[in-house]
Amino acid sequence: MHSQQDFLRDAMHRLNLTRDRFADRLGIRRRALDTWLLPSDSSESRAMPDMVEKFVLEILRHAAQDGQGALAADSRAAQPLAERIAFEGKPQLLSVSQFDRDSLEALFQVADIMQPIARRQKVSRVLEGAVLGSLFFEASTRTRVSFGAAFCRLGGTVCDTTGFTFSSMAKGESIYDTSRVMSGYVDALVVRHPEQGSVTEFARATNIPVINAGDGPGEHPSQAILDLYTLQREFSRLGKLIDGTHVALVGDLKYGRTVHSLIRLLSLYQGLKFTLVAPSSLEMPSYLLELVARQGHVIEQTQSLETGLHGADVVYATRIQRERFNGESIEGYAPDFQVCKSLVDAVCKADTILMHPLPRDGRPGANDLSTDLNYDP
Repeated sequence: MHSQQDFLRDAMHRLNLTRDRFADRLGIRRRALDTWLLPSDSSESRAMPDMVEKFVLEILRHAAQDGQGALAADSRAAQPLAERIAFEGKPQLLSVSQFDRDSLEALFQVADIMQPIARRQKVSRVLEGAVLGSLFFEASTRTRVSFGAAFCRLGGTVCDTTGFTFSSMAKGESIYDTSRVMSGYVDALVVRHPEQGSVTEFARATNIPVINAGDGPGEHPSQAILDLYTLQREFSRLGKLIDGTHVALVGDLKYGRTVHSLIRLLSLYQGLKFTLVAPSSLEMPSYLLELVARQGHVIEQTQSLETGLHGADVVYATRIQRERFNGESIEGYAPDFQVCKSLVDAVCKADTILMHPLPRDGRPGANDLSTDLNYDP
């Protein structure tokens, strides 16, 4: 019977990976791997989760199956990240479908490196002289400001446009014309639009980078990437993996574009259980259920918060997207359909991670993530 230390060292040897690269391959922090490799009698040694062993065995099995496939993967990994995630050969970020697990983890490594810049511990002028065009045809606060702040922290400047009423598109100008004209003024575009698929139209009309900041009920890729990055960092702190996780998605799953993108990214991992908690009129679209099921994950649907949250590792709550309704009723979405402290204390684990993409409805009686959780760690 092998020790976990022998098992991990043997796997690194067979895969010819350093500790850093092995940790990256597992999607964990190096410090978590280090604690698993410490002698078992060390006070800082930690037991490796069972799912880690299963995942490592799966990696070893795939590595041994097809040498040519491994060579192809190595060749792809050698490509610049921007090329690996390009949309139709262009540097666009329009959908989470542009990512596989390896490219996601490569992007997270870049984010790790840039953390000191985000925290103002270091200064970068890599975008000095560049101009970002911010086109928001829907109301936005945090998404618009976050892209603008990031661009400015890297030395660039931002031209901000919000609201359809005052834009040239209100005068009848097409998406194609707007995109072509704007690309003559700026070096990149961030676009939010109320119609699904509209941001892709902007992207196809230009060769400058375009980022989808939300296209109606479609996708919100940057939010989902941030959510997954947050989860990975929190799980690493807890010594856990995303593989094998139980995720509860709660609220408006029909029109909530953040959950549409997030469930697609999470499906790139292995052995997840998804519990989808929503009224019958606001359930997750069937095409997404089919996509996740094809990846071999477990999906449960319920209208009971108590049942859905029980034992979850992650609870991701969303607000109701009333602005996207087309006459639907919302029966079953009463004020008691709310993730609150008493419910969390009763059915969730002590280390369950609570998430919300914001904004949330914090008014009394609102059926959203309760304000009595504001100071929950």
